[in-house]
Amino acid sequence: MLKPYACDPALSRGRRYPEPPAPTRSDYQRDRDRIVHSTAFRRLVYKTQVFLNHEGDLFRTRLTHSLEVAQLGRSIARTLGLNEDLVETIALAHDLGHTPFGHAGQDALDDCLRDADPASGGFEHNLQSLRVVDALEERYPDFDGLNLTFETREGILKHCSLRHAKALVALEPDGVARRFVDRTQPSLEAQLCNIADEIAYNAHDVDDGVRSGLIDMEQLDEVPLFARFRREALQEHPQLTGRRLLFEAIRRMLSAQVYDVLEATSQTLAAAAPGSVDEVRRSSAPLVSFSEGMALDSQALKRFLRVNLYRHPNVVATTDSAKQVIRDLFGAYRADPAEARPGRFDPTPRGIADYIAGMTDRYALKEHERLTGRRLFE
Repeated sequence: MLKPYACDPALSRGRRYPEPPAPTRSDYQRDRDRIVHSTAFRRLVYKTQVFLNHEGDLFRTRLTHSLEVAQLGRSIARTLGLNEDLVETIALAHDLGHTPFGHAGQDALDDCLRDADPASGGFEHNLQSLRVVDALEERYPDFDGLNLTFETREGILKHCSLRHAKALVALEPDGVARRFVDRTQPSLEAQLCNIADEIAYNAHDVDDGVRSGLIDMEQLDEVPLFARFRREALQEHPQLTGRRLLFEAIRRMLSAQVYDVLEATSQTLAAAAPGSVDEVRRSSAPLVSFSEGMALDSQALKRFLRVNLYRHPNVVATTDSAKQVIRDLFGAYRADPAEARPGRFDPTPRGIADYIAGMTDRYALKEHERLTGRRLFE
């Protein structure tokens, strides 16, 4: 039931190291299974989304976020006639390169790497996700990484600086970074994962923010997208309060965004009429998108969350401590690489960044306490 512009595993651009096909699975299903069984995927359960792992058992982690993106992505892909398996695979892998402590950890590691090696170009979590599946996983006898298909790797590399893209193109001229140099697009499945990621984190950050007590539903009435569906829920169910009201408003908000993407994207595809995946890639702009009105509403919600949640004094205090953990770990390993416990350890700044990026929140805290004698979180 795939549309002509969907990715077909039978027409995949293949793997960097050729392998015989699996007898019962497509190449994209095989990629998904390799990701699910990877070490990096298991670590996502103890990596921060917004709230650190020790702050509560019910807050989202990178793992639960990835599962939510996969669910939303598959639902949209099915209606658009795209490859559900590929969408799920990209969604499950898109955050494999995230550091402990979320964006705070990423920012701190970026600063450390730039200071230690200015020529490195710093740390980018999307590029790190590609490094994980291309080089850092060690599961196979004949190659490093997971040897995933081009289409999966293309979707994993969601963002990339021009500097890093050119470096990747030098190693793989027609590879997954070429589009950042040529200013072209990835597959529709990759584009879909980008927007499913946005829908998922906007919704669950609202949920986690209210659960934490740092924002409340009265504040959220400032946000047109949320306020509209809260009013709708109360009109149909006047008795709703508390968590049930929050869940119903979020559910309606999610559904509206999904249906908006379906309608806007269907119209765009009908107008562009791409006849193949390659025609999709040659597009100058993404073909999967919100309508203009929904895009503005989504941006307003993101602005609200940035000001009222991500920059809340309680969150900032926590992220400042998290950054200190990353800086201290990087400094300790640079001063004495023998402090790193694994037997195989690359003592270069990039190797140290790889090691720290692979840590879970709680392992980073445990290592920090071992190396410094200080406990920054209770």
